[in-house]
Amino acid sequence: MNNRTLEQKNPKGMTLIVKTITRLTVGLILLYGIYIVLHGHISPGGGFAGGVIIALCFIHLMLAFGREVALKKISQGVVSVLESFGAIMFLSIALLGFWGGYFFFNFFLHKGKPFELFSAGIIPLCNIAICLKVGAGLFAIFTVLVLFKGLGEKG
Repeated sequence: MNNRTLEQKNPKGMTLIVKTITRLTVGLILLYGIYIVLHGHISPGGGFAGGVIIALCFIHLMLAFGREVALKKISQGVVSVLESFGAIMFLSIALLGFWGGYFFFNFFLHKGKPFELFSAGIIPLCNIAICLKVGAGLFAIFTVLVLFKGLGEKG
C-alpha cells in the first residue's frame, strides 16, 4: 500500500509530509521518553519529564493522523487504567516506606552508592509511577480537549 492509498483511506489529519515525518519520529520520541524515565536517577529528568515526552508521542500521532488513529494505538480505557495504576503504585511505595518507619523510606532495596548504576533504591520505581500518572493524564486531557473542539464544530 503506497502513501497515496493511505492518504485516501484516512483523509483526516494533516498533510502527507507531516504524516510521513510522524511515522519516522514517533518511535524515536517514545524511546527517548522511556530512556528519560529509566535514567532519571542519574541525570536530570525522571518520571515527570519522561511522562510528558511519552504523552507527546501519542499526541503527535493524534495531531498528524486524527483522534481515531491515536485511540487505536492506546484507547481511553487503557489510559485511565494506566493513570490509576501509576497513582496506586506511587501511593503504595510511599505507604510501604511509612510502615517501615519513615515516609518514602527506602524499603527492600539498598540505598544508592556513588558511581554504581543500579543502586538508586526506590527512585526508579517512583519515576515509573510518576511517568504513568503524568503521561496518561496529559494524554487524557488532550483527548478531552480534542473531543470538545470536535463537538464545537458540529454544533
